[in-house]
Amino acid sequence: MTKVHPNVASSSAAAVGKAAAVAPAAAREEKGEAVSLTVWRRSLLFNGKGFTVFDCKGNLVYRVEINAGGSPREVVLMDADGHGLLTIRRKKLSFSDEWLIYDGDMAASPSAAPAPKRFTARRHVSLRPTRSLAHLSPARAPACADDGTAAAPSCRYDVEGSYAGRCLDVFASAVSGGGQRRRVAAVCQKEAAVGPDVFRLVVEPGFDPALAMAVVILLDQMHGS
Repeated sequence: MTKVHPNVASSSAAAVGKAAAVAPAAAREEKGEAVSLTVWRRSLLFNGKGFTVFDCKGNLVYRVEINAGGSPREVVLMDADGHGLLTIRRKKLSFSDEWLIYDGDMAASPSAAPAPKRFTARRHVSLRPTRSLAHLSPARAPACADDGTAAAPSCRYDVEGSYAGRCLDVFASAVSGGGQRRRVAAVCQKEAAVGPDVFRLVVEPGFDPALAMAVVILLDQMHGS
């Protein structure tokens, strides 16, 4: 079997801790270059549902731990040290499939003030065949950069392609409708035949890799088996 996690000795909790000690807080390539991540659709800690993400050097970058027993309504994207970066929560009592993305770990301090909400995500619904999968709209809308590459909540994001086929693109555009739409992230299959649970996430310069990974989690919630 192709080795998925080159710098992790085993799938135990001790191995996770070892990888976290040497991994950077976020994946960073040379300035001006795309970030290439390997996503493993499995939890190292529980050897079950979740995600484990490595950079191009094999260091642990992000992880998601999901308890077994169905699709959870709330998922936390963590860095290598286990600190919550983003919370993806499915909205209750909604007439459409809708998710909310918050900064930080919402469950870490429930008595504190609510974390800032960054995006509202909706599954694309159409009676006609379409490549559109999901749309992310900002929770607040300050001025947007013309190129649409920044991860600031002034841009909206459209996801197109096939999550089942691990082939999709994320496009950014200004909320106001002005400016050119630009691809900011993409998911594609790994070169080696390692199956659909291991794939690549490529993030263009100027886009937040954590937000790109949150999009992957959303697509898995919306379209994953």
